Amino acid sequence: MSIKQIGPTPIQEYHTLNCHCGAVQIELHLPDGVVSPRRCDCSFCRRRGAIMGTTSLPAIRIVKGEDALSQYQFNTQVARHYFCSRCGIYTHHQRRSDPNEYGFNVGCLEGVNPKDLGEVPTMDGVNHPSDRKQ
Repeated sequence: MSIKQIGPTPIQEYHTLNCHCGAVQIELHLPDGVVSPRRCDCSFCRRRGAIMGTTSLPAIRIVKGEDALSQYQFNTQVARHYFCSRCGIYTHHQRRSDPNEYGFNVGCLEGVNPKDLGEVPTMDGVNHPSDRKQ
C-alpha cells in the first residue's frame, strides 16, 4: 500500500521528518508516498506505539542533528532504533527483517497526523521470523 496524502498533507517526493524538539531533521525520498504503514507488536514497538512507514537505506538523509541521535538495540542486536537524545522521540530504525530498509515514524513527518491514517495493520513482531530456530 502506498499513500500520497495523509489528511490534508500531501506527501512530497522529498519530505521532512523532525523529532519533537527539532534537534533532528531528516529528509526522506518518498517518490511513492508512505509505503506500507504499519505497527508492530514486538516488546519494543508495543511500548513506543508508533506507526512506521518504509523506505530504502539510500532514501534517508540526516540534514541536522546526527550528533543528537542515540541508538538502541536489543535481542538479536541486528535492528538499530534511533531516537533524539534530547526529546526522546523515535525517528527511524534499520530493520532486522531487511537491513536494506529503514522504518520511519510517520508521526514525525512534517504536517502529518498519523491518526488521519485510520486503522493500520499490525505486524507480528512477537513471532518474528528472525527469532525462529532454523
